[in-house]
Amino acid sequence: MPEPVLQATGLSKRYGGVQALQDIDLRIEAGEHVALVGDNGAGKSTLVKLLTGAEHADSGSISFDGHPVTFHSPIEARRAGIEAVYQNLALADHLDVVANLFLGRESYRLRLGPFSVLDRRAMRRRARELLAQTGVQIPDLGAMVMGMSGGQRQGVAIARAVGMKPKMVVLDEPTAALGVQETAKVEEIIRRLKQQHVTLLMISHNLRQVFDLVDTICVLRHGRVVGVRAAADVEPQEIVSLITGAERGSGLEFA
Repeated sequence: MPEPVLQATGLSKRYGGVQALQDIDLRIEAGEHVALVGDNGAGKSTLVKLLTGAEHADSGSISFDGHPVTFHSPIEARRAGIEAVYQNLALADHLDVVANLFLGRESYRLRLGPFSVLDRRAMRRRARELLAQTGVQIPDLGAMVMGMSGGQRQGVAIARAVGMKPKMVVLDEPTAALGVQETAKVEEIIRRLKQQHVTLLMISHNLRQVFDLVDTICVLRHGRVVGVRAAADVEPQEIVSLITGAERGSGLEFA
C-alpha cells in the first residue's frame, strides 16, 4: 500500500484549561480530497494550524510525503509542500494580479540586489497559465486585487497556492463569504484541482458542498475525531448526527 501524503497520529493540543484537540488521527492519500467538518469549536481550525506549522502540538506526530516532520512555522510547511489558503486570503490589495501571484517568488531578468530587474513578461505569461489551469477568469491581469469580487480574489489565492506546485493544498472555508454564483465558480476551481490529482484538505460548514466535492469526510466534535466516512457511502443525516451528537439528523440541516 502506498504511503499517504499526510499521516497525523495522536495529535493533541491544549490552551490553558481547554483541551482543543485530543488524540487526532488523520490520513490523506495522494490525490484525495478530504473535508474537515464539525460545529464551531470542534477543533477544525486548530488541527489545520498544527498541520501547517502555525501552531505546535503538545503530543502526537505528523508524517508528510513519507517522512516524519515537525513544522516550526508555515514557511517550513510550505517548503515541504503544503500550501494553505485561509479565509483572510493574505492578498496585497494594492497590487495587481501578477504581483500577487508571484509575491515573494518573483522572476528576474537580472539579479543585482536593489538594482535587480523583474522579468515582468515571464511572470505575466506564467500568470495566464496558472489562471487557465485553475479556471479563474480575470480579463485584466493589471487590475488591482482590491477592486475584484470575492470569487475572483479567492481564485487568485488558490491559483497562487497551486503555482507553488504543492503536494497538498489546504482550504479554510473557501466560499464562506461568497454569494451563490461566486461559490459555484470556486467549486469549479476545486473540481479542476481534483482532475489534476492535487491533494486537498478543506474545512467547510456547507454540507452540500462537501458531498459534491470531496472523497472523504472527517467529522470533529469537541476536539476529537468522531467519524471518518467515504462521501459516496454515507447519508447527509449521518454526518449531521455525528456533528451534533444527536441520534439522527432530520436532514433539514442539509437543505
